[in-house]
Amino acid sequence: MSDSGKPETKAEQPAPGEEARRASAATDSLVQLGQVTVPPAESNIFCLTIIGQVEGHLMLPPQNKTTKYEHVIPQLVAAEQNPKVEGLLIILNTVGGDVEAGLAIAEMISSLSKPKVAVVLGGGHSIGVPIAVSADYTFIAETATMTIHPIRLNGLIIGVPQTFEYLEKMQERVVRFVTSHSQVSEETFKDLMFRTGELTRDIGTTVIGQEAVRHGLINAVGGIGEALRELNRRIAEHKSKQAQEAVVGS
Repeated sequence: MSDSGKPETKAEQPAPGEEARRASAATDSLVQLGQVTVPPAESNIFCLTIIGQVEGHLMLPPQNKTTKYEHVIPQLVAAEQNPKVEGLLIILNTVGGDVEAGLAIAEMISSLSKPKVAVVLGGGHSIGVPIAVSADYTFIAETATMTIHPIRLNGLIIGVPQTFEYLEKMQERVVRFVTSHSQVSEETFKDLMFRTGELTRDIGTTVIGQEAVRHGLINAVGGIGEALRELNRRIAEHKSKQAQEAVVGS
């Protein structure tokens, strides 16, 4: 009893086991999706992170930090179908990875009907380049880097002409996608890809921040703040265009 003679009310406590269930759900989310559950907040922007190595048809060692394409694809489908999601923010810090998996992710991002803006933080190397340019507009941090080099094969390689023809076709797919989704010319991109003397143990080029913008790979130097402002601007334009089309169609 309190001094006023009224019975004291106890603060509501979580049900037994509820805290353990929340901790287990957060752990499962971290293991399966590489994301920690954050407090729910109403947002019209879906954030997709491409980090570590893009994992394709073969599972990488457990010590490797990876982005699994079988996790990314359903997230993109859900974002496209969810009416509450009005735009996508793609954040990259990747060393590259599986070429076909990376191209699949890039193709899916580019085909989304909703506005999308990407930011390269740290690095967007190798197959990360097509993913970076797949958005409508891409920023790169001032100190972020992008490594452009020819495609490599791992494992058993048969020394026949068909192997090299396959490599060339695969490489042309990457070149065609990058040049069609950015301002870089095919001649400039191939020059960066086959340049010698810059990388110690490989051929290719590493471009940093403003240099990537100068070559036409990236639209502008900037970070999260600039990316969100650009994305919100594009969302407003997209909604305005939809409203005008609805008026014309009525």
